[in-house]
Amino acid sequence: MRDVELLMPAGNLEKLEYAIRYGANAVYLGVVDFSLRAMRKGSLITMENLKQAVDLAHSLGAKAYVTINIFAFNNDIKQLEACLDRFKDANPDAFIISDYGIFNMVRKNIPDIPVHISTQTNTLNYESVKFWRDLGASRVILARELAISDIAEIRQQVPDIELESFVHGAQCVSFSGRCLLSDYFSKGERKANHGNCSQPCRWSYKLVEETRPNEYLEINQDDRGSHILSPKDLCLVKQLPQMIDAGIDSFKVEGRTKSLYYVSAVAKTYRQAIDEVLENPYADMEKYFLELQKVGNRGYTTGFALGDNNGDSYSYDISKGLAGADFLCEFKGEKIFDDYYLVKIKNKMLINDEVEIITPKEQFKATVLGFKNLDGEDVELGNTNDDIYIKFSQSPQDCKYALVRTIGIKTPMNV
Repeated sequence: MRDVELLMPAGNLEKLEYAIRYGANAVYLGVVDFSLRAMRKGSLITMENLKQAVDLAHSLGAKAYVTINIFAFNNDIKQLEACLDRFKDANPDAFIISDYGIFNMVRKNIPDIPVHISTQTNTLNYESVKFWRDLGASRVILARELAISDIAEIRQQVPDIELESFVHGAQCVSFSGRCLLSDYFSKGERKANHGNCSQPCRWSYKLVEETRPNEYLEINQDDRGSHILSPKDLCLVKQLPQMIDAGIDSFKVEGRTKSLYYVSAVAKTYRQAIDEVLENPYADMEKYFLELQKVGNRGYTTGFALGDNNGDSYSYDISKGLAGADFLCEFKGEKIFDDYYLVKIKNKMLINDEVEIITPKEQFKATVLGFKNLDGEDVELGNTNDDIYIKFSQSPQDCKYALVRTIGIKTPMNV
């Protein structure tokens, strides 16, 4: 049985740990100045704690890949030169790079750490993969625009390099994410390829005719709305058997700015799905697709994977991800008196609510039996952002990384 890697995003230290606990073999992370995702909250990953983040991943038995995948201007190169020793000291398992100049600097100054070629390089064919292999790259992250059949041909033509492919998460309207819309609309203040995209592809637009400046016309397609640039989210869990058979070494999930719940639930689902396919290539993936509807999404699409990307791959009526299940609370401590557990409430909870509890090893339904405030007094409910004690009809065997959500799927979708 060959190894197949599940690679999850690590937007901050907490998400890094949960991603690995819930099933990731590896995580990818970056610091604001050199990465395509600029995190603004949580225990952020910075140059000061980069080594701590990598060491944490290693202590949990996972790999850590550091992204230095901006397209660099001269001032970026100068800034990177001053940081090379810190990147080297962090000792990640690989650097993810898109810029030729950064590639040259890293290979020259940190030659012992492998380089993975970012999807931003738009690698679409086997000759490009050979080019990067011959330059010394150990892995190529293929463009999202490839069909599975094309990936299989690349693997056949270039068997001696690792191939990574996106399998889940938000997609960009531009080719492999190389977009300038945010730069233009923000007058250069929100540069997409420097980690600070304002996502104008998710905005709602109206049409104005030049000689009639005050007459705004809706941009509609079959009365479904005007988010004409907003792609649905990628979900290829049903295609995992074909993708594994095509020779992909690492399955990548997008989402360094997504929630802790998103990272955990998606990691758990893909870990189980990959493991089952490796045991049984003919396994039915439908149950895993249903699980993935419980996390935030803009509707799901298979994108280019089946060679038939079309207008149905765009979300014309919503711009923000909507989850099929609500994230209710996060366990924050061990149980105290009478089996009450300290939790952080994310969405309002009531006594007698039926919920689903997930942990890295468990998944089951339970009922809320009672609440106590931090003084140990009985209260009627848990409000959003409360720290409160809850008693459930069934408790997890290990509560340290347990999460709670609503049962079922509010708006089931097909893909």
